[in-house]
Amino acid sequence: MHSEPHTTSMQAPTLTRDAKIISQRPDLLLLEQWISAGSSVLDLGCGNGVLLNHLQTHKQVSGYGLEINPLKITACLARGVSVIEQDLNDGLNNFGTDQFDTVIMSQTLQAVTDPVALLSEMLRVGITGIVSFPNFGYWRVRYQLAAFGTMPVSDSLPYEWYDTPNIHLCTVRDFERLCARQGYSVLDKWVVNDSYVSLSKHRLFPNLFGKIALYHITAR
Repeated sequence: MHSEPHTTSMQAPTLTRDAKIISQRPDLLLLEQWISAGSSVLDLGCGNGVLLNHLQTHKQVSGYGLEINPLKITACLARGVSVIEQDLNDGLNNFGTDQFDTVIMSQTLQAVTDPVALLSEMLRVGITGIVSFPNFGYWRVRYQLAAFGTMPVSDSLPYEWYDTPNIHLCTVRDFERLCARQGYSVLDKWVVNDSYVSLSKHRLFPNLFGKIALYHITAR
C-alpha cells in the first residue's frame, strides 16, 4: 500500500572518507545510509564495483553485482567483488523472492528497455530497493527545451539525443506517480544537486531544482 514519501530534513553528510572512493561514487555516502550492516545486497549495473567494495569493507555486506561490460567486470573481480555477467533487460529470474535485503539500481533505470518490469523484479528479489536517476524536470532542462528547442546536454545527461543510452527519462513527479500506481511505498528520498548535496530548495521544490533523485522504496 502506498504511503506518503518521507523527506529527511538533514543535510547531506560531509565528505570525510577516502576522497578517491567518493570521487568515483559521490552518491555513496547517501546510499550507504539505507544499507544495514551485515545485510545482503544486489547491485544492478554495478559498474567497476566501487560501491559494493565499499559496503563490504565498511558495512560487512554480502552479495553480488550484475554487469554486462567486460572491462567493468574485470575491475569488479580485481576489487574482490562477486559479479555476474548479465543483461538487466533479461530480467532477474535467476534470483529467488526476498533473496536480498536491498537491491540497488543507480543511474540505470532510464537506460533499461522496460523500467516497470525491472522495478517489479528488483522489489521481488529484494525486500527494499534503492533507485537513482537524473531528474528531467530540473529547471535547466526545462529552460534548454523552451529557449533553444533542443534536447538538453548536461553533466547528468551527457549524451546527444542520437547516441544516448537514456531511453526512458522521467521526472521526480513521474517516478512518485509510478510508485503510487504500482503500490510501492517510498521509505525515504534524497533530491540533490550534481555534488549530491541537498539544499532547502531541493526539499521544497524537488521536481524543479533537484538534478538527481535517489529513492528508497519497498513493495511490502
